[in-house]
Amino acid sequence: MSQKNIKLLIPVLIALVIWFIPAPEGLTQDSWRYLGIFIAVIIGLILEPIPAALIGFVGISFVAAVGLVGGSGESIKWALSGFSNTTIWLIFAAFMFAAGYKKTGLGKRISLLMVKYMGKSSLGLGYAVAFSDLALAPFMPSNTARSGGTIYPVAIHIPEIFGSYPDKEPRKLGAYISVAIASTCVTSSMFLTALAPNVLAVGMVAQHDAHIIVPWMEWAKIMLPLMIPLFLLTPWLTYVVYPPTQKKSPEAPAWAAEELKKLGGVTFKEYLMLGLALVALILWIFGEDVGINSTTTAIAVVSVIILSGILTWDDLLSDKAAFNVFIWFATLVALADGLKKVGLIKYLESNISSVFTDINVTSAVIALIVIFYILHYFFASTTAHVSALVPVFITIAVTILPAEQVLPFTILLLGSLGVMGIITPYGCGPSPIWYGAGYISQAKWWSLGAIFGTIYLIPIIIGVFIFL
Repeated sequence: MSQKNIKLLIPVLIALVIWFIPAPEGLTQDSWRYLGIFIAVIIGLILEPIPAALIGFVGISFVAAVGLVGGSGESIKWALSGFSNTTIWLIFAAFMFAAGYKKTGLGKRISLLMVKYMGKSSLGLGYAVAFSDLALAPFMPSNTARSGGTIYPVAIHIPEIFGSYPDKEPRKLGAYISVAIASTCVTSSMFLTALAPNVLAVGMVAQHDAHIIVPWMEWAKIMLPLMIPLFLLTPWLTYVVYPPTQKKSPEAPAWAAEELKKLGGVTFKEYLMLGLALVALILWIFGEDVGINSTTTAIAVVSVIILSGILTWDDLLSDKAAFNVFIWFATLVALADGLKKVGLIKYLESNISSVFTDINVTSAVIALIVIFYILHYFFASTTAHVSALVPVFITIAVTILPAEQVLPFTILLLGSLGVMGIITPYGCGPSPIWYGAGYISQAKWWSLGAIFGTIYLIPIIIGVFIFL
């Protein structure tokens, strides 16, 4: 039997075993069987024997077909509910922003400009890479597209200028340039729209019985003060912890200037793309105050992007990554909502929360965040992490926290999704890309991940004392 078939069989067997086990006291048999399907989907997302979006799609299709969530009419409405979720459309629209950055060349130009003006030293190159990521982060929810698709193709050529290759003097400069992955993990936590699982998680908590709404600006108010110092520290910290032997890089600005010449002058479409991105950012920050929803802003700007010719309608239809994420996340939102509908969230609330109610609230909150963070070692997908754990952890938090503290806790918990990506070579989308460059060995990546992962958790813990 092939490895793929074994990976496919494991979640199926898990679902079958749970299906035929009697439900524990307090749960109906349908609720218990739903949990089995949900667990099977999560295991499938971890093993990924078939495309992740297909796993979620099969999951909701099966649940609807056997009627585990109400009757046949109610089940199909539930199964398709994720596709009408505003959060999912915000993610889809943000992918169009990323496509606009790429097609116009604006993303590449920003990265090259950073290298040109900040790249005279190795430390300066680290900051150039980091600020390139920061400039794109609010508008690109895929850190894979941002770091792996936009910054990596530019940054990975720089070490070669100095004769630094994976098999020849990797420490000279190549290993240090991998500061990019450390920086993108921080920027992924800075902004709600900098990481697709952030937006997915926000959509999930909005559907919780507590109806926790996380506006873009509320996220920024908490996460920016915590993440900005960490962001500014990261290139220097990498320089100290794993220093390059090449300290100066006078050739890098000249190389970047030459690449900019090849790009030519800034085009009208680049200016327009930049202007539309700034309009979107302003409305994401202030729009809620004047009654403009974040998703409304996103889809309206995407309409202008297409009408102006930055992207064509064919570009939108051919963006497989955007549609893949749209279907994937829509099914996961529905599956997470199903936990509430079949009574599993209430059951967890009654049976797990008591463990945390017996200890000090601050200690309980810190324990929840640390456990949530460390459990990422077992997930090769931040999305799978969100789908499996966010409903449970939010349910516990709602039980033990005063109402006014639930929102800041939620932001701190979800804000850790970006930075936790640093801990393993598979911790987030761009990790395998940078690891695959070959400049850092697997053993060194794990040790650096443990060091940076610990440091990156500290601001989240500090946030507990500041905002709760």
